[in-house]
Formats: sequence, structure tokens, C-alpha cells
Amino acid sequence: MTDSLWSSLQKRYDELNEQLISTSIEASQRHVVQKELSTLSTLLNKHQEIVRLEGHYSVLREQAALNIDPEMTTLFNEELATLDKELAYARQSLDILMYPPDPLDKRDALVEIRAGTGGQEAALFVGDLLRMYTLCALKKNWKTTIMSSSGTDLGGFREVVIHIQGNNVYGNLKFESGVHRVQRVPATETAGRIHTSTATIAVLPEADDIEAATVSPADLRIDVYRAGGAGGQHVNTTDSAVRITHLPTGLVVTCQDERSQHKNKEKALKVLLSRLVSAQKEKHESEMSQKRKQLVGTGMRSEKVRTYNFPQNRVTDHTVELTLKKLDMIMEGNLDDILDALREHEQQERKKQPLYS
Repeated sequence: MTDSLWSSLQKRYDELNEQLISTSIEASQRHVVQKELSTLSTLLNKHQEIVRLEGHYSVLREQAALNIDPEMTTLFNEELATLDKELAYARQSLDILMYPPDPLDKRDALVEIRAGTGGQEAALFVGDLLRMYTLCALKKNWKTTIMSSSGTDLGGFREVVIHIQGNNVYGNLKFESGVHRVQRVPATETAGRIHTSTATIAVLPEADDIEAATVSPADLRIDVYRAGGAGGQHVNTTDSAVRITHLPTGLVVTCQDERSQHKNKEKALKVLLSRLVSAQKEKHESEMSQKRKQLVGTGMRSEKVRTYNFPQNRVTDHTVELTLKKLDMIMEGNLDDILDALREHEQQERKKQPLYS
């Protein structure tokens, strides 16, 4: 970061201070000014701390270079090592302040997985992905709940929606959104030929209470109907299935997994609210010009996010161009290598769009 940037931030800070002591400032504007002033103050203080540490480090290195006392050399090296750690921490803290993470990152998430091209094999792949994310969640002490599902005769899923609760779930999984492609020999293939199938994933941040309160009941049409399904003795006996339509947007969510109409309504509403949050996020990103798009539905439907090649035990993430020869471990929920690379990539992208420029 250049000196000119810090000079402009200091100038902006001084301007805001002048506004704040002005008698003409309106009460509504005062809060906005105070908020920006607080942010700038934190940035400038952190920058000054780094300048101070760098100055101290530079002086200490000069003194160490002139030193000829072996005992003092040890002390200089210890103090330089301590300062080095303090500088690294301060710079990392400034990075986070200058390029703040997505405020939605800390939220729980809904993961929608749908079969794409490939028929029954695509549906089986959805089941494999469901298992992969469930195992990943287990390793991270996250809680998973199936919100809705539509199964197939061979044990796969046409679609499944899972609710994942825990620490920073959305921040970890948001870049899973998009098209996942599998290359393998299907169990039903007698000639041993490799087939390519796809599944589409959308990771949605869970709506909070404030966002839920902004949705008017008058904007929702709720229909109940008799649940369908093969072989269930109870599914067809009551009108327990629920369909909720958000009239202003036309979004429709259905749920029939539970025998209780109330529970189905609760689950469907949670999915609907999360989709509305994602739609709002997508709109905001579009308004922010060419800001990096993150969800299925923002142009990523045709983009491959990841390829799973079973014969070669290979997985390739196309977002970060990372290839790993341990697909067997990935499918057991060991996703950290990929998730860490995606978060680092996001941080580098974020640095191209600083809070202040």
C-alpha cells in the first residue's frame, strides 16, 4: 500500500472530523459519519503501529550488524524474531481490516444438490456428494439436517437440500456452488466404459431473523397437498406436504419429507428465505459492476467448479486450478486442501477491491 493511499485516508479522516463537530450536521448523517470515522481510525492506528514496528526492526538490524559481542548477538536475534512475529500479525490484521470478509461468511448454510446430465448415474453422484459434505461437516463438528429430498429407485437423488449449522459454514462452502462433474464407470455399465455426469450445487446463506421479518405473510401463498412417494404407509394419508410461493419473485419451495404439515412448512420457509437472501446478494453483486460472482444462477451454471475422475483417483478444482491425486480421501469428507485454497484465492481477489481506494 502506497504512501499516497495513507495520505488520502488521513485527509478523509480529517474531513470527517470537521463534519462531526459542525453544528449543521443532521442526526441521521451523524451516525454514518461516526461509523466511517471509526473504520478509518482503526485503519490508521494499525498502519501507524506497523510503521513503528518497522522502524524499530530497522534500527535493531543496524545495531545487530555493528555488534561484535556473541552474547548480544543472541539477544538481538531473539528480539528480531519477536518483532518479526509482531509485524506479521499486524500486517495480517491490517489485511483483514482493508479487505474485510463477506459479512455472510459466519452464517449457517443450505446446500442444494441437484442431478444434472447423466440420468441415474447423475442421481447416484448427488448421493455421493451428499455423503461427502455430511462427512466433511462431521469432521468440522457441524450439524447436518436433510431439509428435503427426492430419491430414485437405485438409491440416488434427483435433488436434496441439506441444512448445515456450525462455525463459518457459509464462508467455507460458498464456492462449492456451480457444476460438479464426475467421470467414472457406472455400476450399470457392462462394457466398462467411462461416463461423464454432472450435479449442480447451490450454497445459500441462511436468512437471519431480521431478514425473515422483512418478508410479509401477504407475499406468501401456502398450499398444502397430499404427499406422494413410493411404498409409504403414512405419506398419503394426510395433507402434510407444503408448497410455498413467494408472489413478488415467483420463487417456489416444496417440502414433503416430514409427516407433520407444520414441520414441512417450517423447513420450506427456511429454504425460501435463504433463496431470497441469495437473490438479494446476487443483485447487490451485479450492482457492484464486475464483482466476483459466487452462486449458481449468477452465470456459473455453465461453469465447471470441480471434476471428480474416479479411474485416476483425481480431483481438479477449476476455480483455483488445483489437482489432487487423492479423490478417495476427498470423497470421505477431507476437503480442507481445497477449501483452504479457495479461501486464499478469495482473499487475493478481495485485495483487488479494497475498502478504500
